[in-house]
Amino acid sequence: MITQLLNSSLGRLRVLSFLEGISLLLLVGIAMPLKYLGHDPSWVQVLGPLHGALFVAFVVSALNVAVACRWRWLLTLRVIGIASFIPGGNFYVDNQILRKLATQPSPDTENPA
Repeated sequence: MITQLLNSSLGRLRVLSFLEGISLLLLVGIAMPLKYLGHDPSWVQVLGPLHGALFVAFVVSALNVAVACRWRWLLTLRVIGIASFIPGGNFYVDNQILRKLATQPSPDTENPA
């Protein structure tokens, strides 16, 4: 299944979305409490930059897919906005938006916003 996802730009976006979401949950759920309650900043020093790099890769990939698939700007804004500003939003975006778009026959078809 992973190899099928990696064969398309939308599939790669879905994988990046998942990885970015997991990195945020690890950062907020484990690393930050260890930093402030356990006085151990080492987890944040590792997970923080990793999450940042995955976030940037996700946004660039989302913009790339949006241009290639001719998404309306509102759809692009929803995908990036929900995934970026709501913890766990990546999983919602994947389940409610990206999975449905992946089943559409042609990537050149304009998708509804």
